[in-house]
Amino acid sequence: MIAEMSGNHNQSLDRALEIVDSVAKTGAQALKIQTYTAETMTIDIDRPEFVVNDEKSLWKGESLFDLYKKAFTPWEWHQAIFERAKTHGMLAFSTPFDNSAVDFLETLDTPCYKIASFENTDIPLIKYVASTGKPMIISTGMASFAELDETVETARTNGCRDLVLLKCTSTYPSTPDDSNILSIPEMRKRYKCEVGLSDHTMGIGVAVAAVALGATVIEKHFTLDRTLPGPDHAASLESHELRDMVAAIRDVEAALGDGVKRPTASEWKNRDAARRSLVAATPLRAGHPLRPGDLSAKRPGGGVSPMHYWDWLGRAVTRDYAVDEPLDP
Repeated sequence: MIAEMSGNHNQSLDRALEIVDSVAKTGAQALKIQTYTAETMTIDIDRPEFVVNDEKSLWKGESLFDLYKKAFTPWEWHQAIFERAKTHGMLAFSTPFDNSAVDFLETLDTPCYKIASFENTDIPLIKYVASTGKPMIISTGMASFAELDETVETARTNGCRDLVLLKCTSTYPSTPDDSNILSIPEMRKRYKCEVGLSDHTMGIGVAVAAVALGATVIEKHFTLDRTLPGPDHAASLESHELRDMVAAIRDVEAALGDGVKRPTASEWKNRDAARRSLVAATPLRAGHPLRPGDLSAKRPGGGVSPMHYWDWLGRAVTRDYAVDEPLDP
């Protein structure tokens, strides 16, 4: 259960640390940030191709450079954020967007790395991250299986031994009908690794459903207040929502079981009381051959199961039976 801070600190370290504290109270186990600068991400140009033009995007009309300037997490904050998370027993790590970010995160001994969807075809970056030998979590937004084949192969042949792929739809926010979470078991089968979901939908339903399909990692953007100005708040969960999602997912995990159909321990206690036994539907005399209409099924169980009804037809009873008296097993 990963809470993504993204740019929701609004350039305040105090707010960033407050986010860490708030996440810790939800039951999430990990906190993720992003490591980049506007200069390493894009070019300060306002040509159309450098401006967000997706009508559904929260960032429509924003230049990429200005967007990243607002959203980036200052590198000098990273250690304080990581240390605050550790005091809560949470895993803290980051998404690097170039080699210099990887080098910096190595000085902080980050325990793992996340590759963002937009970078899942940046094969040189993936190779460089894999060379650290640290576990990698790769979001798969916009990627085809053919592209992921090369991405996964690059990671594994360059030092990555522990890999997680996250199903992701790279729209902000995305919609349930655009989520295609049935690809989660397909990716698990194809790449033989853990698979999860980086979820940009509003609400928690898609994430909870993904766990039922085998997702073992869930990532959600987190904010203290969704009404705040900023690039990511509107598509993020607030504290009570993340807490509800964690609780719902824990319920789903408990409910999944092992897939073998058998009575549960609690069901065994109720089997005899709740099930039925074969009883005499009419008075029966010893030696009477049973015919349809001579028997009915009534509670409680513990006697002859109605499953054996046909086995008893034609059999002669060995004693007298009163109406509703259970047959002797």
